[in-house]
Amino acid sequence: MTAEPKAAAPATIRAHAALAASLPDDDGQDFADARRGFLGTVEDGRIVDESGRVFWDMAAFAFEEGPCPPTVNPSLWRQARLNAIHGLFEVTPGLYQVRGFDLSNVSFIESDGGYIVIDPLISSETAAAALALLRRHRGDKPVKAVIYTHSHVDHYGGVRGVISDADIAAGLSIIAPEGFLDAAVSENVLLGNAMGRRATYMYGALLPRDATGHVDAGLGKTVSMGTVNLVPPTVSIAATGQRLTIDGVEIVFQVTPDTEAPAEMNFFFPKFRALCMAENCTCHLHNIYTPRGAQVRDAKAWSFYIDEAMRLFAADTDVLFASHHWPRWGRGRAESFLTTQRDLYKYIHDQTLRLANHGLTPVEIAEEMALPPTLAAQWHTRGYYGTLNHNAKAVYQRYLGWFDGNPANLHRHPPVEAGKRYVDLAGGAHRLLANARAAFDAGDYRWVAELVNHLVFADPANAEARGLQADALEQLGYQAESGPWRAFYLTAALELRNPRPPAAQPRQGASAQLRSLPADSLLDSLSVRLNGPKAGALKLALNLAFSDTGEAFLVTVENAVLHHRAAALADAPTIGLTRAALVDLVVGQTSLQDAVAAGRVTAADGTRALETLLSLLDRFDFWFEIVTP
Repeated sequence: MTAEPKAAAPATIRAHAALAASLPDDDGQDFADARRGFLGTVEDGRIVDESGRVFWDMAAFAFEEGPCPPTVNPSLWRQARLNAIHGLFEVTPGLYQVRGFDLSNVSFIESDGGYIVIDPLISSETAAAALALLRRHRGDKPVKAVIYTHSHVDHYGGVRGVISDADIAAGLSIIAPEGFLDAAVSENVLLGNAMGRRATYMYGALLPRDATGHVDAGLGKTVSMGTVNLVPPTVSIAATGQRLTIDGVEIVFQVTPDTEAPAEMNFFFPKFRALCMAENCTCHLHNIYTPRGAQVRDAKAWSFYIDEAMRLFAADTDVLFASHHWPRWGRGRAESFLTTQRDLYKYIHDQTLRLANHGLTPVEIAEEMALPPTLAAQWHTRGYYGTLNHNAKAVYQRYLGWFDGNPANLHRHPPVEAGKRYVDLAGGAHRLLANARAAFDAGDYRWVAELVNHLVFADPANAEARGLQADALEQLGYQAESGPWRAFYLTAALELRNPRPPAAQPRQGASAQLRSLPADSLLDSLSVRLNGPKAGALKLALNLAFSDTGEAFLVTVENAVLHHRAAALADAPTIGLTRAALVDLVVGQTSLQDAVAAGRVTAADGTRALETLLSLLDRFDFWFEIVTP
């Protein structure tokens, strides 16, 4: 039986009241901006296919129309209500956004003969629905180009919802910052399984849509559940000041590497006097480190590029828009917003380094960090997505790494072994739980979570420990202002109360992005699947000839490492196949025997080398455990 969520505890209710008294005044401007230019939306905010499969459902969040419940942080509740405003909006004549159809926004520019699409969401189904809504209001015109502002999946994954195979074959321009493909593959493919699993925590994918579950991700409502693809860009933007004219629309670009993404860019439309800040300036404090896992971002560079955008474009800007949240109109408001966002990231960077130079550790810095009054007075500096706490730790990590200098932390026991020792030190499970229950009654949920975690890892079958840990994490979730923090806490509570049965075989995640990769990137992704201990001292060489691209590669295994080289054919077996066939073999959707029988794999000198290689490649279980061993 599924264990149900519990009510907000008295300590949580008191915490909400204290926070509410400290929040900035709400003059209604954000709600007015979020609704400005509304043209229409889809019925009930639902996107479904003919079979009834739901890809997006804003109707599930209708409960947010009421007053803030005690199980939700009041500040996050406000952000959730803002992010619930959805549909097609005119930003300025010729520039439109669809907001609230996915985690991100998709923007459309009317060109001479059609539309330029900026950031086609996560899923092709939601992107297609957004384009259809635009065409319903602005005319059935063709897509002339696509722009990816940066390398995160919520800004490119739905591209096939707005362009066709024929568009791709005809060379339709897909414009992205230089380094886009490498960054996208690194983040979403090489570590795609681990990051995808952690994303189920970060975006509340498993949580009910109600006041005890998922209410908002801070950055947007949540992630769509449709078809994800990666179509490589055809045009790279390499330098600030680079200009393109696309179907009569001039665009001036600013490259901003190592800001919110490793490859990202802002750009300005002189015709519309409109500045797109991508995801570098949104209506909250963003992540310098994202809890789903990614490379730590450079807060100093982030601040620098916002300042550069002000110098380049602010004087000519009448409207500022971004890939999340709502625009700001008027030069003065745009400049004020940019100034505050610029100083927000610089403050966190500088103060973290100041305190580190005093000898404070990342945990100590995070506890001490607070915004100055001028920054704290703004709604758009609040930690709805990133937080001061984990962003300060991220800055420390970027400069000094994971080690805090204390040699006791150089070689700590892993969680299970440490857990056993802590339980023994506490005098056994019964005494540890007694202390933890007292801490829970006192409202010290952080200490409960830390203490009981040791028992859960020492003895995951201890139902009392799992239940108390879930109760503590749940209250921390109710108190969290950050959407991702709330989702992490509540998803952990859900999985502790309702453990997932083990599986005999790996439960693999989606492989759609693998299928979209160029052959070189696909082979690169196989290197992280190679089981080093299993490969051992084996030496292997084979040639892979891809019939769909005409490319050939030499693939070798030596010293338990997989390498590949383009067109470096050696005296080794040659295997003919397509990229799709290789993906099917790697993820187990077909056997080598069946692929040969179907003519999908050909080999004049036999397939033994390929069979050996496939036997060395791991298949990842998407549903690996996080809050238990």
